[in-house]
Amino acid sequence: MVARCNVALVVGAAGVIGGNLVEHLLSDGTWDVIGLSRRGGTDGDHVRHLSVDLLDEVETHDKLGSLAEVTHIFYAAYQDRPTWAELVGPNLAMLVNTVRAVEAVAPGLEHVSLMQGYKVYGAHLGPFKTPARESDPPHLPPEFNVDQQQFLEDAQRGKSWTWSAIRPSVVVGFGLGNPMNLALVIAVYATFCKRLGIPLRFPGKPGAWTSLIEMTDAGLLAEATVWAATTPECANQAFNINNGDLFRWDEMWPVLAAHFGIDTAAPLPMSLEVAMADKEALWDEIVAEHQLQPTPFSAVSSWIFGDFVFAWDYDVFADGSKARRLGFQRHVDSRAMFLEVFGDLARRRIIPTG
Repeated sequence: MVARCNVALVVGAAGVIGGNLVEHLLSDGTWDVIGLSRRGGTDGDHVRHLSVDLLDEVETHDKLGSLAEVTHIFYAAYQDRPTWAELVGPNLAMLVNTVRAVEAVAPGLEHVSLMQGYKVYGAHLGPFKTPARESDPPHLPPEFNVDQQQFLEDAQRGKSWTWSAIRPSVVVGFGLGNPMNLALVIAVYATFCKRLGIPLRFPGKPGAWTSLIEMTDAGLLAEATVWAATTPECANQAFNINNGDLFRWDEMWPVLAAHFGIDTAAPLPMSLEVAMADKEALWDEIVAEHQLQPTPFSAVSSWIFGDFVFAWDYDVFADGSKARRLGFQRHVDSRAMFLEVFGDLARRRIIPTG
């Protein structure tokens, strides 16, 4: 049996990214895991969870002050705010509080992994240079991802630990109660369309229907994150992590609809946030009729995020060759990824089967 010699502190363990990362670390057999989140979690073999308000500096230092065994910090926490400028303060503070609390008590700290995204390249602002590369110049602030990386660069100087910045595209995987979960958006939207006997129409902007886009499988992302954190050649660098393929919604959408056994029709631009505002009662009916897990509508309604992604009427993709040149070779077929996640949601009885 391989000895467990690493201790991972997964910050944001209840999210899509953090949850899949915890599963991957445990399956590897060489890690003990401590999961941090506001909600906490269920302890198990080689994993325990802590509920921590990382915005509270005193509480963070109190609750993390005994974690002397931590060797790796995997930071994937996120606090949403109404504007881009307002995102900077809380998201930077949570990272700072975490790193300072652990660094002060963990002499064996080896690495801090920071989860970022294509916002570093301005993907959220409008058309940007594609394929985006890790060496691309920054854009006009505010941008909390940039501030977080700058903190790590400054904090690491003269230290024995290293850092990495991981930049996925839209992450697709299982997770509930997460503000950025496109798979659930599509699955619940399709479930409603099937129940109402109507086709699944693409709700985004006309230009988004034919623009190039890519995704990042949550399992692939977990593997790449650990790879970067444990490969010496990756120290103190950023990496784009994506599935390795591109698609357009006009080709992908019929595949997704066919999985749910429904037709498609011409795209019809609409706000999902508005269209779904009165659908809670319908959701509750579906849950009762199909004897699904009693998941509140609020836990599956990432409609704002769906509107955000489906509004990208420009190409959204990055060059992932840097990671592959250094040895991370895994690819994922995005069509198969979506269908596997939908199947997983059905197996977990979050959405109906068939």
